Amino acid sequence: MKRPVLLLLGCLLDLTIVLGHAQGTRPNVITVFIDDMGWSDLSCFGGVTKTAEIDRLAAEGIRFTQFYVNAPICSPSRVALTTGQYPQRWRITSFLNNRRNNRERGMAQWLDPNAPTLARALQQAGYATGHFGKWHMGGQRDVAEAPPISAYGFDQSLTNFEGMGAKLLPLTRKPDVNGGDPIHGRLWERAEILGGPVIWMQRSHITEGFVNSALAFINQAQRAEKPFYMNVWPDDVHTPLYPPLATWKDGKRGLYAGVLQSMDRQLGPLFARIRDDATLSQKTLIILCSDNGHEEGYGRSHPLRGAKTWLYEGGIRSPLIVWGPGLIDKSQWGTTNEDSVLCALDLNRSLHTLCGVNAPDGLDGEDLATTLLGQSQASRHAPIIWRRPPDRPGFGHGFQEDNPDIAIREGRWKCLGNFDGAAPQLYDLKEDPSERDNLHGKYPDIATRLRRLALAWNEAMPKDAGVP
Repeated sequence: MKRPVLLLLGCLLDLTIVLGHAQGTRPNVITVFIDDMGWSDLSCFGGVTKTAEIDRLAAEGIRFTQFYVNAPICSPSRVALTTGQYPQRWRITSFLNNRRNNRERGMAQWLDPNAPTLARALQQAGYATGHFGKWHMGGQRDVAEAPPISAYGFDQSLTNFEGMGAKLLPLTRKPDVNGGDPIHGRLWERAEILGGPVIWMQRSHITEGFVNSALAFINQAQRAEKPFYMNVWPDDVHTPLYPPLATWKDGKRGLYAGVLQSMDRQLGPLFARIRDDATLSQKTLIILCSDNGHEEGYGRSHPLRGAKTWLYEGGIRSPLIVWGPGLIDKSQWGTTNEDSVLCALDLNRSLHTLCGVNAPDGLDGEDLATTLLGQSQASRHAPIIWRRPPDRPGFGHGFQEDNPDIAIREGRWKCLGNFDGAAPQLYDLKEDPSERDNLHGKYPDIATRLRRLALAWNEAMPKDAGVP
């Protein structure tokens, strides 16, 4: 009986350490949610473009290689991280578009402000809360009566053309192919109907604009002696791509590399502000990941299959970096966790624990706080399930093949297929992360069980236009 007792004591000690951090220091939290970045684009994840600022974050923190977002496209992925619930529960299953198109796809026009949000829970617990960057959970195109970002628990916000209220809108500048002066333009002028004030600035510097507002917010929170929770969600490296003229290289890959490297540099002052402050560096957690896979032809997710909008790994697996030298044991700095399977739902749930607030009932995430801090290798127990965006059936977006209707990951196994039973697939991701060797015929019992779990989950969720 000694071994079980020791294991139990060890688990209790880990939990005590986590809760001690949360209740004693009330850690600050910064989430950096990069837009449309592939799993292997960062140089610290094997990318060819040097991302020095983010690489340093990884060298002082922990990299996670089996982290997932909960949709292969922006709006639902953001809903999952914000609420800790599957986005299907809130009828946001693809990117929010104009009113007519949202209705045609069986989607809500915006995230219901009654949805649980981490920001609101922390705001009510005394945190200063801010959102700086892309929102895309309501207020876009002709949907101008969406709730303000403050309705979701944020004291301050600054967004782009896909959100309500104060915003940065992009001026563009590109070389003239004939050798003349640079060509100037504007993007998304109609977004002014979504509220203001509006600041126009060069597209190549908008991440810097968000970072500057975030730095001012940190200063205010320090003066008020309040812990802070903050989203810094750049709309880089989403197309259209306008890197600085000095680094402009034609072609999709060249433009993408220029924007990725520029974004990395512009995030640098935010990381330095925390790292160079003796107090902040000891009680701040920075979490960095991507909202979905790369847009095909621009970024990369080598060796993973698929890209943005697809249920294969390249669409839903994201690089994850967790940094916090005062919270993560120094022995874990610069390490890579290749074993723990977790998702954005779990980030949300775990941050409730780390910040010492009670999680609301009904969250789909699991508490993996000890995993995030490098104190365990625990994985999520429940499977992770995805449903194809209703407007992305495949045969396009870079691949001339079917995009499966539904996918489920449990442990080492991932099962994909269509609602009608067509195109069944089963992969052992431990041996085959590229999803090339379909084992459906070899392990039919495993495939059948996982398919039943996925279909039962789907039946419990509100339907959209992609579900028969």
